[in-house]
Amino acid sequence: MSVVPGASEVDLGRFIAQRPGASGSAHQTGPGEVIVATAPSRLGRAGELLGDFGELSGLVRDAAVTDIFVNSGELWVDRGFGAVQLAALQLDETGLRELAVRLVALGGRHIDEAAPCVDVRLHDGIRVHAVLPPISSSGTLLTIRLPGVTRLGVTQLEAAGFFSQVPLAVVRGLVSSRENLLITGAGGSGKTTLLGALLAEADPADRIIAIEDVAELRPAHPHFVSLEARQANLEGAGAVGLERLVREALRMRPDRLVLGECRGAEIRELLAALNTGHDGGAGTLHANSLADVPARIEALGALAGMSPTAIARQTVSAIGTVLHLQRTSDGRKLVQLGHFELDDRDRLRMVEAAVGGALTPNG
Repeated sequence: MSVVPGASEVDLGRFIAQRPGASGSAHQTGPGEVIVATAPSRLGRAGELLGDFGELSGLVRDAAVTDIFVNSGELWVDRGFGAVQLAALQLDETGLRELAVRLVALGGRHIDEAAPCVDVRLHDGIRVHAVLPPISSSGTLLTIRLPGVTRLGVTQLEAAGFFSQVPLAVVRGLVSSRENLLITGAGGSGKTTLLGALLAEADPADRIIAIEDVAELRPAHPHFVSLEARQANLEGAGAVGLERLVREALRMRPDRLVLGECRGAEIRELLAALNTGHDGGAGTLHANSLADVPARIEALGALAGMSPTAIARQTVSAIGTVLHLQRTSDGRKLVQLGHFELDDRDRLRMVEAAVGGALTPNG
């Protein structure tokens, strides 16, 4: 990981983010580890340097890095504009497996052949996903997703061009009117980032309760509470799923109920809650396009034992606006708004909103 093969210090600067006007250069601090002296550093919850990640620690501390992918010996890094391959790790398969086992253990879980795929959260929201052979045929796989060093607000996102296609004023209006929002997009499109920024725009008096599989949201809001799901221990006991957490959150008198990501049967509880007087709620959903969202909702409803008609009626009355994001060559953007309606078969369909214009069917 020390350098891109054949790259000079000048070439390396395009892979290392620096503050505007910074003139620091990249340098090695140990075998395979690169940092930049003048770049802001990602620190632990208590302000400590992050050294738990072994040979990857330099990249983890780099504030510009959003994702690190280790495919056996291959190393890929994303700084917000797509994954770039760096020089191979100095670790062999044994060393990489030991690193994966250690990181998972730091997150309070265990990984071995019996449980070869594990996801944990470390420090202040760093997500680590590990896969061991034989599930991975090529060797140990690590995916490290890193939160931003600073919590981005809508103003910073606007300055970065995030709202170039859908005006920020429109989105702020949805939050202030307490519309129930569903943020959709492919992986890495900025759904969690936008959700956190929008929650920061909520009334400071609102009590926001978020339910997440792995806690990632960190909105700049004074009354934000996060509930995190827990998987079963080695004996198969102690699991607390998202469905139960949604029910528990309803007993905590939320002013805004947030589901970090809709990915299973918990959508039934969320829609039921949003249909019983809880407005200003929000959630995210993986979908490649706005037109794909109804099919994704129906699939999740099937996991919850709901018929297409039932999930359609619940969704239409629960979700006010869908915000769809895309990741392009020049960054992440909010590209479309839409809302749900019923078709002539009582099935769910999407209507795209031409911002400032008419609504057109899109699905």
